[in-house]
Amino acid sequence: MLEEERKYEVDRGFTVPDLAGCLPGGRVIEREPKHLHATYHDTADLRLARNGASLRFRLGDALPWTVKLPTEIPGIRNEISRAGDPDTIPAELVALVTAYTRGAPLLPGAVLHTVRRVYELRDAQDHELAELDDDAVSVLDGQQLRLEFREIEVERHEGARSVLDDVDVLLRGTGATAASAPEDFQPKHVRALRALRGTAELGPPEPAPAGAAPAAGASAGDVMLHALRTDIGRIFAHEPLVRLRAGLPRGDTPVHQMRVGCRRLRSNLRTFRPLLDRSWAEKLRVEVAWLAAALGAARDAEVLRARLRDSAGLDPLAPLDTAALAAIDAALARRHEQALAELDAALASGRHLKLLDRLVEAAAGPPLAGDEAGLPAGDVLPGLVWRPWDRLAHRAGNGLDPLAPDARWHEARVRAKRARYALEAVAGVLGSPLAALARSVAEVQDLLGEHQDAVVAAETWLEIAGEAPNDHALAVTAGRLVERERAVVRDVRARFPDTWRAVESAGAGFARPASLRVGQGGKAR
Repeated sequence: MLEEERKYEVDRGFTVPDLAGCLPGGRVIEREPKHLHATYHDTADLRLARNGASLRFRLGDALPWTVKLPTEIPGIRNEISRAGDPDTIPAELVALVTAYTRGAPLLPGAVLHTVRRVYELRDAQDHELAELDDDAVSVLDGQQLRLEFREIEVERHEGARSVLDDVDVLLRGTGATAASAPEDFQPKHVRALRALRGTAELGPPEPAPAGAAPAAGASAGDVMLHALRTDIGRIFAHEPLVRLRAGLPRGDTPVHQMRVGCRRLRSNLRTFRPLLDRSWAEKLRVEVAWLAAALGAARDAEVLRARLRDSAGLDPLAPLDTAALAAIDAALARRHEQALAELDAALASGRHLKLLDRLVEAAAGPPLAGDEAGLPAGDVLPGLVWRPWDRLAHRAGNGLDPLAPDARWHEARVRAKRARYALEAVAGVLGSPLAALARSVAEVQDLLGEHQDAVVAAETWLEIAGEAPNDHALAVTAGRLVERERAVVRDVRARFPDTWRAVESAGAGFARPASLRVGQGGKAR
């Protein structure tokens, strides 16, 4: 489940203020103090702590083993708890942190004893809006006390975020100290580890984060490294959520986002290949393609199940046979489960662990082909980005024949995707015209993606019907679905020329660079 909380440092003499003022018509319930004894586990080089994750065993909890995973939103984490004995970490939780540990052993580390005073914030209907925990923490090294501190956590339950805001104002006004940003606050176990190790920092996160986008005047290598780190970060951020089968906002899925990360990384390795050691880049592309393929089958099943619902509801005046639709969805569900099982096997493999290590190394700094990466981005990158743009323009610019085979349209989609990713990687440094072109190409890619989704769906409906040749209702329903998908194909092909003209207009100013090749010796030529 998602956990949203805010943390505050307070001194030993701090008194929790009257919280009732934050709850018009509500009340505050103070519970009996709890005594919590937690042991945190991590790798020897603290890979979990460095990446904002944690794994602990806490005596007295109904589900004593808990993993907390960071999310893209500061202050919100995924919290997953499981049963188990103190000597054996549940295998599911070990798997969940694989993206951080990369197979390194998990060892017991910081031991914290906490006296927790709990205040439940309830509204007039007795709904628990939030919980305030006042924690007095002792850090133990064996039997020796190494550190004591006090901390307050306020966790949102059924209340709106405004409840946290109101409590925040009250706590700050009475002496509590919060970090300037949620991500800057040190968790308890991190403070403990710093005290035990006698260090102010735990080391940098892995893989290295992308950081701020390169500014004008950046080198070609700066732009390339930011693009690669962004793609690798997307893969790592969603890998645990793929294992968890978690959902994402707006109906998105971790499988989709992790696959996008793989696709972008492969495309960017291709775009920036002249700057990179060619053998290294090609070997990494092969491994990323393997992972993308494992994700692809699961993603395709997700898309098809959603498309079945949409296509079935396209014409409310001509409803389709519900039993036949259920049979098609059941067939898709079986394919989906099989694809997820195969994806789980891929993520549990040694090959995946090796790939994670290689991605961490790539984010730290890929091997270069020469010194061209140190040249100004404006001298090198236009030639690299021109290639995928020109290939797209050559294919689509000559006009896609409305009667051309589906494969020809799919090829144009692939080229649009490569051109878009290349343009987006450099637009921040090379200027707004390329950013506008990237947006136009994205519209073409989306349109061609709609075409491809309809083509694949139509083929799938026929394939499923062919598996039950004696089910006439299924055959008729599949046929009607196919007609609806082919209508989408025809509509896309009719809309394409206008969409492409907008791309041509946006790309009119992107002239062929004088230098299209980057070679050894520090010169673009």
